[in-house]
Amino acid sequence: MATPRFGRMLTAMVTPFAEDRSLNLSRAQELALRLLDNGTDALVVCGTTGESPTVFYDQKLDLFRAVVEAADGRAPVIANAGDNCTDDSVEFARKVASLGVDGIMAVVPYYNKPPQEGLYQHFRAVAEAVDVPVILYNIPGRCVINMTAETTLRLASDVENIVAVKEASGNLTQIAQIIDGAPEGFEVLSGDDEMTLPMMGLGGTGVISVVSHVAGPRFKEQIEAQASGDHTKALRIHLELLPLMKALFMTSNPIMVKKGLELQGFPVGGVRLPLIDATPEQTAELERIMRRVGVLPA
Repeated sequence: MATPRFGRMLTAMVTPFAEDRSLNLSRAQELALRLLDNGTDALVVCGTTGESPTVFYDQKLDLFRAVVEAADGRAPVIANAGDNCTDDSVEFARKVASLGVDGIMAVVPYYNKPPQEGLYQHFRAVAEAVDVPVILYNIPGRCVINMTAETTLRLASDVENIVAVKEASGNLTQIAQIIDGAPEGFEVLSGDDEMTLPMMGLGGTGVISVVSHVAGPRFKEQIEAQASGDHTKALRIHLELLPLMKALFMTSNPIMVKKGLELQGFPVGGVRLPLIDATPEQTAELERIMRRVGVLPA
């Protein structure tokens, strides 16, 4: 595999909050450095795991500035700038691109259920409004509709700065079609930790990860093993980490990964309503699995 533009293990950062659920920008900067120290190649800020629906535009800009400052050129910073209104997304993407980020991510517009031609026009408008690389984000479980392989490939071919897709459809047939038909240099990243191994087996370049918050070095080892052709080692680590990957999604993300960081002694605050913090039962189950997997002391 060619060397990916942003690396192989990108982390979809949680957004740290203070006790009153205001932004905790200093903690966000500390988290960014912690992730980089644990093997993260690039930081994806304020996506799904970053609670983007409840972090509004002005707060997002503050968060992007803080993470860019913390990273200080050490690793790429990719800002989630997409929304379900094209005009708003275009205007916001322009503001975000001026902050020194290395790329933007834009999600399939949710709730309004556009047809495929609407998706094409939406993403083309956003990408052509900025001069930084753009990652498409397809996650039908949250957005209701699926962006087809045909639409993704059309965008990849027609718009020069659309350079990758974060695929969280779980549809390996569709993912293989994108990988097989993609123009040179276009990357397919897993949007689901569990799917990283099979997607890389098909030719995907890596993952935008959640589990890397709490198992970064081990997950990075799996990814590098798979990329280098040591599939036996990669599969072994995948199977070791699989219970943790599943546990982090026992309820809506990022409830459990925030709790996992707290269990590791790096609290990042709770979640904003309508999400709610982990229950005592969920916390106990996560702690049990983290100890079993070896990311907490036995």
